[in-house]
Amino acid sequence: MKTNPIRNLLEINESVWLDNLSRNLIRSGELQRLIDEDGVTGVTSNPSIFQKSISGSKDYDESILRLLEQGVRDEKELFLGLAMEDVSRAAQLFWPAYLRSSGLDGFISIEVSPDLAHDTEKTVAEAKRLFSAIGRKNILIKVPGTREGLPAIEELTGEGVNVNVTLLFSVSRYEEIADAYLHGLEKRVRQGKPIDEVVSVASFFVSRVDTLVDKLLESRLAAAASEGERQKIKSLMGKAAVANAKLAYKKYREIFFKEKRFRALPKARIQRILWGSTGTKNPAYSDVKYVDELIGRDSINTLPEATLKAYLDHGLTRLTIDKGVHEAESIFLELKEVGIDIDRVTEDLEKEGVKLFSDSFFALLKEIAQKRDAFLTAKL
Repeated sequence: MKTNPIRNLLEINESVWLDNLSRNLIRSGELQRLIDEDGVTGVTSNPSIFQKSISGSKDYDESILRLLEQGVRDEKELFLGLAMEDVSRAAQLFWPAYLRSSGLDGFISIEVSPDLAHDTEKTVAEAKRLFSAIGRKNILIKVPGTREGLPAIEELTGEGVNVNVTLLFSVSRYEEIADAYLHGLEKRVRQGKPIDEVVSVASFFVSRVDTLVDKLLESRLAAAASEGERQKIKSLMGKAAVANAKLAYKKYREIFFKEKRFRALPKARIQRILWGSTGTKNPAYSDVKYVDELIGRDSINTLPEATLKAYLDHGLTRLTIDKGVHEAESIFLELKEVGIDIDRVTEDLEKEGVKLFSDSFFALLKEIAQKRDAFLTAKL
């Protein structure tokens, strides 16, 4: 009988979460099957995923009508009502995983409105509202790891709100959000508040780094002056994303497993690192590239359904992320030699990520508004 690679990962303390959530996934029993048979122990979602779930679907019509009968008219409030229903139901399904893992696993994420990514105060207010309204311990509120998100992460952690810091691309920004999390915990300790149930994860995005770096390398390949230069450029293709993640993981191990600061916080939970954007976008690469090459203890990988199926079929289950760290550091020096600055790349990716989520969010709100208007007109 073939072994289940996801369950093998759990034995080395790496969790696999599903990067998808929809009403149909819950109602059909498929999410329960993924939990029971495949070993999935959590779910992440984002505005783009909710847009795909709700757009053109009748699965949410009944809930929209019920919310309209309750007097809800604003399209954003309608969306939040729909999203919170899905998240709450999924959280119930994952509650046994939460209990089994003593609060380490079994989490569902819901994101604050992406248009608030550069507004600290409104991010905090909406995050607190969502966390309180859903009212479950196994909920994570996704907050973009922008510059303005840093004080929000600290304040929310200090208030006991579970946070999934999303849209992380650079190691330096990762260090800043880990610092914000620790500041929030330290604030609670000073106030005499418990910290043993405060949970946070840091979602470090992967494949998008290769997508942009490879594009930049392609442009330099076309202008290469010699065969030697062309070969050097080709050798860097598909290397940046995993190298970036390996260096982030190295920093993660230093902060939460070696430095005294975290150890000085009794009963505090590590802010587990989570690999996001792990679906392979370039067909020339392995369909499980961003799973197989990032296997590490005390981590999470959140997979889209296609990648999850591929990994179950032919994924590795051995530790890989701590291999070749020295080579990972040299990748960025070599990229700099051909004119590619990883700091500029990750800065551009953060801006692009915020915009993509925001665009999806407003497209979704437009569709919900159209449904609202149609339902209200039909009642007249």
